[in-house]
Amino acid sequence: MQHISVMRDRCVELLSPSIIASEKPVVVDATLGLGGHSEALLQKFSHLTVIGIDRDLQALAKAKSRLAPFGDRFLSAHAIFDEFTTVVKSFGYSQVNGALFDLGVSSMQLDEGTRGFSYSHDAPLDMRMDQSRGITAAEIINTYQPGELVRILRVYGEEKFATRIVENIVKERAIAPMNSTLQLAALVKESIPAATRRTGGNPSKRTFQALRIAVNDELGAIERALPQALESIVIGGRVVVMSFQSLEDRIVKEHFTEASTSKSPRELPMELPEYAAKFKLVFNSSEKPTQAEVEENSRAASTRLRAIERVAA
Repeated sequence: MQHISVMRDRCVELLSPSIIASEKPVVVDATLGLGGHSEALLQKFSHLTVIGIDRDLQALAKAKSRLAPFGDRFLSAHAIFDEFTTVVKSFGYSQVNGALFDLGVSSMQLDEGTRGFSYSHDAPLDMRMDQSRGITAAEIINTYQPGELVRILRVYGEEKFATRIVENIVKERAIAPMNSTLQLAALVKESIPAATRRTGGNPSKRTFQALRIAVNDELGAIERALPQALESIVIGGRVVVMSFQSLEDRIVKEHFTEASTSKSPRELPMELPEYAAKFKLVFNSSEKPTQAEVEENSRAASTRLRAIERVAA
């Protein structure tokens, strides 16, 4: 499957003002993936440097090959995006003109059947975005206490039948450890009432999402990364974030709302400069991809894009 970067042109448009205004602009692509967004930025702005961060070594290798023609205008780091400040400083920068986050699992990870992200291919229950470190989905399934498994499925997957699914996991793992994506998918299907299975797509989607989020600490990483990105942005610079499910988008919305809200006491008749918001929302709420984009790339359908701009030091 050809990789299609979600909302690529809109992301480039949103990041453009600060790039154009700077002599030596730097943008951090905090979720490099296969490098589509970075490529578009580097092609459009010949004076731009992009720092690409990714925890997935396979994606990083492919992106580096793709972006090699741009020479030292592209810099890469094998890291998680919650290491944002450390990575930026490692390349000798203290501030940047923009940051882009494309959250969640990448198309390459879903399409690579052996990685364990997909319930459509039989593979070991891995789900690590960085296969060089961390706990696997199989370890979570086979070793976590039932109560913690229920919490993971309910909180990260918003799964109504979490208790029933976990009861069946506990029975299954008592016989033999589970380490097959299709085995887990079948177990989830059997755990969900037939009437519910008829709507809402594959019944395994929520369980696989929950495990993937837990394995990679995705929501925790977002919570830690966004304050670093906001702190690193120059005046006039922007942070642009694409989310693909409600849990991610909720965190982004909360951070952006907090950053763009004045802290002046409400009873005062004027804004106190020291309490004024340092950021403003580029547009209210979130944007969705166009219908044409969704038709070209069905995985774009759930995208929610938000952008914020620094207006004060």
